[in-house]
Amino acid sequence: MRRVKASDLFNFPESIPFADFFDPDALPWQWIQQIKPALAAGFEERVPSQVPGGVSIKGKVFIHESVELPPFCSIEGPAWIGAGVQIRPGAYIRGNVIIGADSVVGNSCEYKNCLLLEGVQTPHFSYIGDSVLGNRSHLGAGVILSNLRLDQQPVKVKTDTGIVDTGMRKFGALVGDEAEVGCNSVLNPGSILGKRALVGPLTPFVGTLGEGRMLLSKPKSNQIDRMD
Repeated sequence: MRRVKASDLFNFPESIPFADFFDPDALPWQWIQQIKPALAAGFEERVPSQVPGGVSIKGKVFIHESVELPPFCSIEGPAWIGAGVQIRPGAYIRGNVIIGADSVVGNSCEYKNCLLLEGVQTPHFSYIGDSVLGNRSHLGAGVILSNLRLDQQPVKVKTDTGIVDTGMRKFGALVGDEAEVGCNSVLNPGSILGKRALVGPLTPFVGTLGEGRMLLSKPKSNQIDRMD
């Protein structure tokens, strides 16, 4: 079997000006390691002329003039935020973040060392760290991309060719183009979702879910106690 490639999960959009750093033939988790070098290589700094008073912006930042800024949020550079992105109240962008066009940066969500391609929907109460989210992927409310093992050892991933030690201490998830994750699910360190894969709500997941596959948790039957 051939090894998994980044292009199996993602199509890098032309609208994000860092394509040279994200090799489609690379191992997909290597894209996480390329976020910081891509931003460090340099980009135009730009902040909209009208910034709401409650918005905190620090460091080197590019924010397209069409970005919707909320009454309050915190953006720490380096960060690059593309056209048509909607940033909602309470969002916290912690640095080394690239956000592609028409994405939603949700209320009370935290972003750190992550790449969001085009049209990514992360609307409510999520943590996205050391991860890549594919084009038009969607996280339901409260989804957490856990990026650190409890024993803090390097993260291993399950692939078709076997278990691979990535050597990365911080590695959240790779969520392929058009993949879906249901509300209040947790993707454990090193999780990989193929294109159009779906993880149902309230589901703890670790491993690899192939393209177009679906995983639903099996809820326990409801029990109602009567009080006479």
